[in-house]
Amino acid sequence: MKKLFCLCAALLVLFAGCGKATPANAPTDFTSVPSTANQTTPQENGQEYRAMWISYLELNSLKGADETTFRQQAGQMVENCKQLGLNTIIFQVRPFGDALYSSQLFPQSHILSGTQGQKIGYDPLQIFIEETHQRGMKLEAWVNPYRIQLNSNQPASLAANNPAVQHPEWAVSANGGLYYNPALPEVQQLVVDGVKEIITNYDVDGIHFDDYFYPTTEESFDADTYAQMGQGMSLADWRRQNVNQLVKKVYTTIKETDSSIRFGISPQGNNANNYDQQYSDVCLWLKEPGYVDYIMPQLYWGFGYLTSSGRTEYQFANLCKQWADYPRDQAVSLYMGLGAWRIGEGDGGANDQAEWSSGNNLAKMVSTLRETGCTGFALYRYDSLYASSYADLAAVEASALAEVLQ
Repeated sequence: MKKLFCLCAALLVLFAGCGKATPANAPTDFTSVPSTANQTTPQENGQEYRAMWISYLELNSLKGADETTFRQQAGQMVENCKQLGLNTIIFQVRPFGDALYSSQLFPQSHILSGTQGQKIGYDPLQIFIEETHQRGMKLEAWVNPYRIQLNSNQPASLAANNPAVQHPEWAVSANGGLYYNPALPEVQQLVVDGVKEIITNYDVDGIHFDDYFYPTTEESFDADTYAQMGQGMSLADWRRQNVNQLVKKVYTTIKETDSSIRFGISPQGNNANNYDQQYSDVCLWLKEPGYVDYIMPQLYWGFGYLTSSGRTEYQFANLCKQWADYPRDQAVSLYMGLGAWRIGEGDGGANDQAEWSSGNNLAKMVSTLRETGCTGFALYRYDSLYASSYADLAAVEASALAEVLQ
């Protein structure tokens, strides 16, 4: 297992939006291992991967909607993505240990009904699949494997049939939220069974995890489990082993069930955070077969991003090169996650960056990542382009992006 990181002084730069990464420590280049990065992974069916994340946040405006309204709005979202030039929808189907689909394992999500476990009378995932496929696009089901509650209000209560209620010993509190303990074999099996349920019952084209793995570095989070199961490993290595086991089991289960279904993960753009804070050995997943079909780091900083001390390593082009230079098995694709949510807001850099108000930053990013050998990207997230408080600027960004996607 690789552990070749050079830790720089921590820099606390807080970013808004879905708990995405903040630059803190920069990983070193992996020059000691022969790299396959310059051998561009063949694009699936000759197509560049062009995706949009549609999260549970996009569904907040549809709370209480009937099936006709939901289908109409889902169809409009997918159509807008198609007109932009995209070919893949990444739809969040399990944001909080729940289900925006029909499940025997997880309760119905509260996102549309307001109460976890309450039926809504239709199947959001099935509707999105139909609306996506009839437009010739692909649909990946986005699963958060460990999160049960973000805080006391999200969701406000858990359904009686929630596995965390039925097995409270599986759940651990952290940062005001509730999470499954990644070390437990029962938890790993629950996640694997949940993925298998989706790919068996739904015509999805992929399963997608984002950057939520261990929610904390606190030793107390799993101290008792570590004492029982650590087997002399360091806490950090043991936690990474737990995540690796889950990722490998999910990949194997998917391929044994339907080898055409892809499995991808979108980690933080700062890879040291992945390794040291969330215990995700992303470089292992890149270079060894049997873990993922693609990795898509979230590169949410601009071309001119500077830390408060003037460091430039998190600038978009530099991060593109860093990720492209990591050793990568030829079967693993490399895509980039782009921060559409930065439009008009900026990325918190030390300098006053006009680029996020330029109207063509996303288009420039797509051109840049293509030059590095990446074969695709995803935009976080739909509302940032189509329900933005910077609507005029977002429309200009979308128009410029559509041009480079022709």
